[in-house]
Amino acid sequence: MVKKGVPDWLNSSLWSSPQPPPPSQHQNDAVKPFSPPAIVEPPPPIPPPTPTEPPISSIRDPLSSNSVNNNNSITVYYSDDDNASSSANSTASAAHSSSISAAPPPEDISRHAQIVQELSRKIINMGELRRLASQGVPDVAGVRATVWKLLLGYLPPDRSLWPSELAKKRSQYKQFKEELLMNPSEITRRLEKSNLENNEPDVGNQGFLSRSEINHEEHPLSLGKSSVWNQFFQDTEIIEQIDRDVMRTHPDMHFFSGDSTSAKSNQEALRNILIVFAKLNPGIRYVQGMNEILAPLFYVFKNDPNEENAISAEADTFFCFVELLSGFRDNFVQQLDNSVVGIRATITRLSRLLKEHDEELWRHLEMTTKVNPQFYAFRWITLLLTQEFNFADSLLIWDTLLSDPDGPQETLLRVCCAMLIIVRRRLLAGDFTSNLKLLQHYPSSNISHLLYVANKLRIHLA
Repeated sequence: MVKKGVPDWLNSSLWSSPQPPPPSQHQNDAVKPFSPPAIVEPPPPIPPPTPTEPPISSIRDPLSSNSVNNNNSITVYYSDDDNASSSANSTASAAHSSSISAAPPPEDISRHAQIVQELSRKIINMGELRRLASQGVPDVAGVRATVWKLLLGYLPPDRSLWPSELAKKRSQYKQFKEELLMNPSEITRRLEKSNLENNEPDVGNQGFLSRSEINHEEHPLSLGKSSVWNQFFQDTEIIEQIDRDVMRTHPDMHFFSGDSTSAKSNQEALRNILIVFAKLNPGIRYVQGMNEILAPLFYVFKNDPNEENAISAEADTFFCFVELLSGFRDNFVQQLDNSVVGIRATITRLSRLLKEHDEELWRHLEMTTKVNPQFYAFRWITLLLTQEFNFADSLLIWDTLLSDPDGPQETLLRVCCAMLIIVRRRLLAGDFTSNLKLLQHYPSSNISHLLYVANKLRIHLA
């Protein structure tokens, strides 16, 4: 006998274990990238998601009292009890307050040792690294910066190539900044200097250009497409939008916000990266919200304990940002919104995924209550869930997203589907207004449990 209204695939012994405890909140992801770091006073860990069944914990099954058990004592559970959010918050707060003296879980230490061992090889086995990272990168002494650079293809698997690759990329980014962030006045002065060096000036006119020698495209009032001044004025609107968004990036975190020197420096780095990206990618330029995708990358790389890597975090972040966005770029091109590769098509795939796994919930949301997936999934997908969870939890989710060898989008859709399934009971009991509010302000959740459910969706499809 199974629970009425629950999809058959959920009535499985896979769901007999209670969910694991919520991860502690910790935001200092100091990472040592290129050599196995020593474990010295490790920071409080964030329990990683595991593809195996979650261990027994003190967090109760919200539906245990309503579950119908058969002879095999199969229990179906979700995390959508009305008190789940408040209990999760109180548990997380208590864990955070005592986490300073807490020891890392044994599974975290074990996985950390395995990752460090893999990173110490001359040729890194990317398949094994992806497997380990998909379960979460522990915060024990920090290795996330190196792992993310490898997963995004910024670093090659051959460790001997790392110094030359880093030097080349960092030099290239420096050149991008010199060429693309230069004021047109400076460009004009350099052109004048070049002209003076290439053409011997008249003795009576040394150091000056005659009016006839001023190129039309160099004039500030020129409307020519190749005019540096015309392009400068066209970029002004985008740069103003970037400035506004950078100032709004994680205002609750001192790393990104405030009047401190470090915060201002970090904001300037985000601004530079977004402007350079916009100028190098005229087909996309800048789309509002890209700053939210950029922030986790820069945070992780800037907190690398290796001083050289921390100093070069801006350059490293730029190339990793480009690589990450390459898998999602069609979602940001407005002209492709209605195409088979645009954001609407991606949202439709999420809808189909939910229908395949939980048709009852899909029918209630889209047919009965008329909650269009675009009302909530647009932000989920385009911002890679950075706005739905706290910053520390979003880093855990990204560990899993970046580990997918087929690209992060498929895993992202499974995580989004799992988010719906986890709160299915509240959604089935809700109307249009309550469901839309719930999905646009997603409740506090156990990230390990969420990623566990998302992984089971992959196994079910296989």
